[in-house]
Amino acid sequence: MSSLPAILQPKEDDIQKLLAAEVHIGTTNSDFKMRDYIWKRRPDGVNIINIGKTWEKLVYAARVIVAIENPQDIVVISARPYGQRAVLKFAQYTNTQSIAGRFTPGTFTNQITKQFREPRLVIITDPRVDAQAVKEASYTNIPIIAFCDTDANLKYVDLVIPGNNKSKHSIGLLYWLLAREVLRLRGTISRDSWDVAVDLFFFRDPEEIEKSEETQNAVVTAPTVVYDEPAISTTVEPAFEATTQSWEGVTTAPDAQWGGEANW
Repeated sequence: MSSLPAILQPKEDDIQKLLAAEVHIGTTNSDFKMRDYIWKRRPDGVNIINIGKTWEKLVYAARVIVAIENPQDIVVISARPYGQRAVLKFAQYTNTQSIAGRFTPGTFTNQITKQFREPRLVIITDPRVDAQAVKEASYTNIPIIAFCDTDANLKYVDLVIPGNNKSKHSIGLLYWLLAREVLRLRGTISRDSWDVAVDLFFFRDPEEIEKSEETQNAVVTAPTVVYDEPAISTTVEPAFEATTQSWEGVTTAPDAQWGGEANW
């Protein structure tokens, strides 16, 4: 990364995020055009991508995006489910267009269709999955920026950003870094920090979202027991009256004669 000026050099936190998201983890297969971006091959056969090359191409791609005067002339595409949320968030913060989901054939070539677009730049998440968009962009001479893994086909791709495009964390982080660099070059934000969390760019499973909402709504509360207050009687009970018992007419036992002699 010595080719970049000091202001564009990555910070230690950026490198840690790239490693934590496994952006450098490639596939066991490799295309011969991607050899310049591969650092080495692990004993288990997985290719390791050079993170320095990834950062250089991210900055280069951000400079190309900023050069487009109207951001609406840029289309970001992702047919892979893991990249759809990242594409929508990238378009939201950079004011560009997005196509999340299936790419309708003829979007760039058939003027009769309602979704016909004429962009000046196309950003692709995966050249293999978004092959239809790459092909149509090549027909109309539209420049293509693509996130490419080690086994990606670089045909018709003008600017390669090497990185893991099969992991939801890797795709989200790459789009987050690219959006942050674009906003920095535009002067929208400073280089000190960006308030937007990278988690917003990560793919979220709808089932997980439903489960989290259910757990939040199900608040466990202890049952409250209501005790009835004792009824206070207003009637005054009569006071206890002592009764005197008459001992007249009671016969007493005869006195025993203890002084007499006993007859045995």
